[in-house]
Amino acid sequence: MKYERELLKGVAPVVVLEILSRGRMYGYELSEAVESRSKGLLNLGRGTLYPLLYNLEAKRLIVAEWEEAENGRKRRYYSITSDGKGELARQKEQLMSLRDAIGLVFGLGGLATA
Repeated sequence: MKYERELLKGVAPVVVLEILSRGRMYGYELSEAVESRSKGLLNLGRGTLYPLLYNLEAKRLIVAEWEEAENGRKRRYYSITSDGKGELARQKEQLMSLRDAIGLVFGLGGLATA
């Protein structure tokens, strides 16, 4: 299933922050982790991922450092900041509340538990 661009655009920042909360990564590695952890349902191509990373960096939610890999190639590694961890917690809480509300609207019973 492919998600509408606007829907994915709304959750992509929190998805990236969640993945980076588990450890620093370079862009391609991050893209692969998102796709893998979502079992292929979420795919952040370069045209989406890098502008998103630059935006998160401008907001000081992540930091980037250049590092030389074993093969001599330079890679830009991204890490979540303490501000990013706070924003991640806030966004996750909002998404879980939204999930519960949608469940109620769709008649899926009581509030979902995390």
